[in-house]
Amino acid sequence: MPQTHPPVGDDSITAAAARLRKAAATATPVSPVRDLIGRDDVEAAYAVQQRLTAERIASGAAVTGRKIGLTSVAVQRQLGVEQPDFGVLFDDMAYADNSVVPIDAVLQPRIEAEIAFVLGADLAEGPLDSAQVRAAITHAVAAIEICGSRVADWDISFGDTVADNASAGAYVLGSRQVPLTAFDPVAAEMTMTVDGETVSTGTGAACLGDPVEAVVWLARRARELGEPLRAGQVVLSGALGPMHPVTPGSVVHATVTGLGTVSVTFSASASASA
Repeated sequence: MPQTHPPVGDDSITAAAARLRKAAATATPVSPVRDLIGRDDVEAAYAVQQRLTAERIASGAAVTGRKIGLTSVAVQRQLGVEQPDFGVLFDDMAYADNSVVPIDAVLQPRIEAEIAFVLGADLAEGPLDSAQVRAAITHAVAAIEICGSRVADWDISFGDTVADNASAGAYVLGSRQVPLTAFDPVAAEMTMTVDGETVSTGTGAACLGDPVEAVVWLARRARELGEPLRAGQVVLSGALGPMHPVTPGSVVHATVTGLGTVSVTFSASASASA
């Protein structure tokens, strides 16, 4: 169970944000921030995330949605938490199906395959229950999330990953768009390969029992924090199987039954602008 602790001061939140900001600016992972905000202080961790999000928006980035993490009970137990987390997706994180992603676009990249949902209505009012969330979803697509950590060696606690935007890096959406009336997220089966080798498998039930219920959790949590989900946004609902690292030149394919395949290739070398 999370330990009780005194409130984290603004100076510590500022220092944690500065550490993670430096990692992003220099493309060099830094030490964890739990020495500043604690391992499991949810409010402090989201305060750091919100500060960094506000800075990105102020610099011109546009929010395109959210990603949900820690949807696996096993991973929650590993980090000593009893709930998922979420991060913010920005326009510069989005890649089209079959894109080539610079290997240095994301620090310490690891990949997950999941179901993404696109919203056709705001989720800001009402009970935000399963029926309302399902009605708000226009379609589902297969997705690859490219997770990344600004924390060296992925040495993360719950507080570290939340502060670090839930280890969000980039995402790739498949081209096949399927309404929920024609697709059962719980029954969906996922297979992900890297360079032709199967590295991850799973089902929709691995994501909080139902990926739509993950969106229900997110809708309520986002509203609590003052930034509700909006029409047009993408929600990455959580991994359907284990995360896997990638290296320069890796070719990734993920197949989700009912949604088809989504693919991405990583460049063989760093981008010229790095």
